[in-house]
Amino acid sequence: MDIKNTLEQKLGKSIADSSKQEIYVALLNITKDMSEEKVQEDTGKKVYYISAEFLIGKLLSNNLINLGIYADVKKVLADNGISLAEIEEIEAEPSLGNGGLGRLAACFLDSIASLGLNGSGIGLNYHLGLFKQVFENNKQKETANPWIEENTFLRKTDVSYPVKFKDFTVQSRMYEIDVTGYDNRTNKLELFDLDTVDDSIVGDGIDFDKKDIAKNLTLFLYPDDSDDDGRKLRIYQQYFMVSNGAKLIIDECKKKGSNLHDLYNYAVIQINDTHPTMVIPELIRLLMEEGIDIDEAIEIVSKTCAYTNHTILAEALEKWPISFLKEVVPQLVPIIEVLDDKVRRRFDDESVVIIDKNDTVHMAHIDIHYGFSVNGVAALHTEILEKSELNNFYKIYPEKFNNKTNGITFRRWLLHCNPELTDQLTEWIGDGYKKDAEELKKLEKYLSDKDALDTLLKIKTDNKADFVDYIKRTQNITLNPNSIFDIQVKRLHEYKRQQLNALFVIHKYLEIKKGNIPETPITVIFGAKAAPAYIIAKDIIHLILCLQEIINNDPEVNKYLNVVMVENYNVTMAERLIPACDISEQISLASKEASGTGNMKFMLNGAITLGTEDGANVEIHQFVGDDNIYIFGAESDEVIAHYANSDYVSRDYYEKNPALKEAVDFITGDAMLKIGDETQLNRLKNELLNKDWFMTFLDFDSYVETKEKAYADFNDREAWAKKMLVNISQAGFFSSDRTIAQYNEDIWKL
Repeated sequence: MDIKNTLEQKLGKSIADSSKQEIYVALLNITKDMSEEKVQEDTGKKVYYISAEFLIGKLLSNNLINLGIYADVKKVLADNGISLAEIEEIEAEPSLGNGGLGRLAACFLDSIASLGLNGSGIGLNYHLGLFKQVFENNKQKETANPWIEENTFLRKTDVSYPVKFKDFTVQSRMYEIDVTGYDNRTNKLELFDLDTVDDSIVGDGIDFDKKDIAKNLTLFLYPDDSDDDGRKLRIYQQYFMVSNGAKLIIDECKKKGSNLHDLYNYAVIQINDTHPTMVIPELIRLLMEEGIDIDEAIEIVSKTCAYTNHTILAEALEKWPISFLKEVVPQLVPIIEVLDDKVRRRFDDESVVIIDKNDTVHMAHIDIHYGFSVNGVAALHTEILEKSELNNFYKIYPEKFNNKTNGITFRRWLLHCNPELTDQLTEWIGDGYKKDAEELKKLEKYLSDKDALDTLLKIKTDNKADFVDYIKRTQNITLNPNSIFDIQVKRLHEYKRQQLNALFVIHKYLEIKKGNIPETPITVIFGAKAAPAYIIAKDIIHLILCLQEIINNDPEVNKYLNVVMVENYNVTMAERLIPACDISEQISLASKEASGTGNMKFMLNGAITLGTEDGANVEIHQFVGDDNIYIFGAESDEVIAHYANSDYVSRDYYEKNPALKEAVDFITGDAMLKIGDETQLNRLKNELLNKDWFMTFLDFDSYVETKEKAYADFNDREAWAKKMLVNISQAGFFSSDRTIAQYNEDIWKL
């Protein structure tokens, strides 16, 4: 394709005479046309990946890369004095996800298409996403995050279904987004919506009438569930998603010749966490409407659905009062009661029932009993599910359980976000790694090549300088590009332990005040959103923002230590931060993080992991070896024993450890209270002192010691560059192409 001519045809004039907005729209339309040409006929078995979240990020450059025209477009624009990066900034980032769950779903769709597999994503078209995070008075404020514009990759379709709730029926509308594979087919992300949804009902912040379902149904991802109306709204959303999805699946399978008795030969439904669980009773209900008796319908659906568990935290496995289901979707209740009755007839164990003695429906239990596969997302996670958290189910269905360690798409997390490193890797080992990530192992031959190691350090320096420019331009934050970039970016949750990192920051600040100056300056960067109703998480954000103000304005300290919390952390920010990172913070309490995928993105871009033996850190450790990762803290067996014995008392650690006590007391010291909210700071301190459910204090000494070792090691630049190269060379296993190939081989069998 002659990019210049094609672009000017779309523009109707020369590139030089066109505005950036016009060029963006033209490129958008070119990629849409090219994507459509790669759509293949829907034949044979198909996977439907159903998820409440798809954190897909901006799509223009990702699609240009996958369609093979990125370099040409970049050159043609550069020849006309235009930066592709500036064009990229025009695109709004789709607000369709929040954290790792949604980002994983996006990577998986990319890999399904890149491997040439027939598959669609099914989700909801949220108008305002989770929320846009702004900081006011050192606190998180939630505001609406509109993203749907006139010129977008979102395409309205004619597909529409009636969805019946207890007291009313709505008519859905399906939108779709092309999912381009890398040098392969185009699949679809199908997103359901209502034409009646009204963005204008949102008042100050993100408040709205939670009862007006026709107007609010797809406004927000995870509406605040701190009251009953919010919880019911989540059920409305989930049923709307799965009812539409199930009807689409039945229609597509019928079109291909299915008589529905053989549905599982045409479709496999991957249930991503518990949010889409109602697809099981809904599909049974729809098959019964088609004249199939309930027992056979249950058997058909059980051969069609597979479940991915993403959490070890019991509170994250959804449970709904049956009274709520009766109020929202009464048509599903008799089916769920039959599913529960069948379980009770087979097993005496109350812990595996679907409807418990409190009349609560356990969604994960439906998935496990009435799906044919249950997978965890990292080796340790699956082991914990089998041995403890879901052991009662594992004993019943050992054949259903399997592990699929998560992965990331290298197209976005290397080719797109780190072009300088991509070009250098290609020069060293060819470009085979872009399709077969295991080829990165060829980099091992450069481990003793001083020039190669110097080149790697230079690329990191360039990426840090780029990030410094970006954060100055977008958030008016000034950073030192010659400092160590120590980064923790992920959802804000106590188990991920941003509070442990913050305690270290306080400790380091106080050490510098005492005259213990670090050899190299340090910049600690946080990025995270806290769920609107998650009080302690918002208190932790408040603590970090107060520390940012105190430390960065202290002339005695700010030459050596800075703290930054980036606002509204999202995929676009991650694409800038990850290539610039030196130390990747993966510090969840061992046994609590299912996998993590940020750890993989950082590793691929040459950051060194500082982490616990948790989630996929365990496998990263196995690949890179002891010398190329910084592991600290209690191991999962020890942590699980503390919970079992109820013998962890945080106050004991506080009383016995002067450095820890000093850091904790600082939270409510004069400097903090002068600028912070006394209620929030006291609440957080009390939470740590009297509960500390995720054992921050347990690992404090080990964390401080290990982090100081990493900082010291950073100063031997050649040795550090070797660690970087080892990490990049061993990242191949963590490609989502490998993960999806395993899903297909073991579960989907497309």
